Amino acid sequence: MAYSDPARVLQHSLNSQYGYTHIFMKDFYICDCARHENKVITSTFVVVAKQIKPKKTGEPYLALTLGDRSGQLEAKMWDNVDDVLEAFEQDDFLKVKGLINKYKQRFQLTIHKLRKLADSEIEFDDYLPKTAKDVDAQWQTLTDFVATFQNAHLQALVQAFMSDPEIAAAYRSAPAAKTLHHAYIGGLLDHVVSLFRSCDLVCRNYPQINRDLLLTGAFLHDIGKIHELTFKRSFSYTTKGQLLGHMVIELEMLQAKLASVPGFPDELKTMVEHLIISHHGEYEFGSPKLPMFPEALMLHYLDDLDSKMEAMRAQFEREAVADGPWTSYNASLGRPLLNPEKYLAPAKSAAPAAAAPRNGGPDSNPSPAEIPVLPGLGPRA
Repeated sequence: MAYSDPARVLQHSLNSQYGYTHIFMKDFYICDCARHENKVITSTFVVVAKQIKPKKTGEPYLALTLGDRSGQLEAKMWDNVDDVLEAFEQDDFLKVKGLINKYKQRFQLTIHKLRKLADSEIEFDDYLPKTAKDVDAQWQTLTDFVATFQNAHLQALVQAFMSDPEIAAAYRSAPAAKTLHHAYIGGLLDHVVSLFRSCDLVCRNYPQINRDLLLTGAFLHDIGKIHELTFKRSFSYTTKGQLLGHMVIELEMLQAKLASVPGFPDELKTMVEHLIISHHGEYEFGSPKLPMFPEALMLHYLDDLDSKMEAMRAQFEREAVADGPWTSYNASLGRPLLNPEKYLAPAKSAAPAAAAPRNGGPDSNPSPAEIPVLPGLGPRA
């Protein structure tokens, strides 16, 4: 197998030369399913979820959610299950052989064989999706926005969070959600930078909005995700996250940081707390309170907009190679999606065949323009 990444080439060479543990280099990612439909593949994955379920006969089968940095894939193992039931757990890495096919318009993997891998046999970067943006530049964008605050209390509060090394490191790495939106390493930072930009723009159209208060809410509204989620092997909830949720965690974090910001007004503290607990916008979405002042209402709608736009972008990216402009059903949005770029693209039509000259002769050789071009070999449009 040939590797294009120089670091991987070197590592593979050292492994071979000195007898180090073999590292399994992935050449199949979940985003490649469409190109491998109805084919048997062998690859490595992280176990995102593991369930043992009964067949109609009462025998057990394995229902897994497997992941890598390009997405997640449902997998089933029907045969020889007793041999592997206790061999691995959630967040372990597996080498898997199985068939890629579709079930109810979604790709799935039917597992034939699997075995657990040691951490030394894998490259961690292969298994968690990661932002393609420059994290340092994104963090600097937030820093520059906070430097423009007019309210010294709010500025000091946000800077107290940003100057905390532990919080800053986690904020720069955490996903914004487990699955719904910005579900990748650096997703929280990407989401908040995008939200800052939207807030800044919309404030220009609504001068009655307190920009500093709105941006403070944007910075803090999901900061509890750094403790609610674990993201070292796969994205899942911590025990604290399951029991409390990110909004309660955020209120605790806010209270702790306010101790380092002397003289912070009680009224302003109450408004920041309301921004945190109302940003989901509706009781059925887990919001303890509905937004009750303009900045809270705007934060909810802009946060909701940013998350939904990212969910659409990610769906289009996942199904970029699919035929047709419609995606599969998006569970978080409750609908299939139309990809405008595909829908509005000019229809590809075959050029009419050139008429063959009568009786042959020198004109019977086609001109270069008449020679059919094989897919992938023609000039790029």
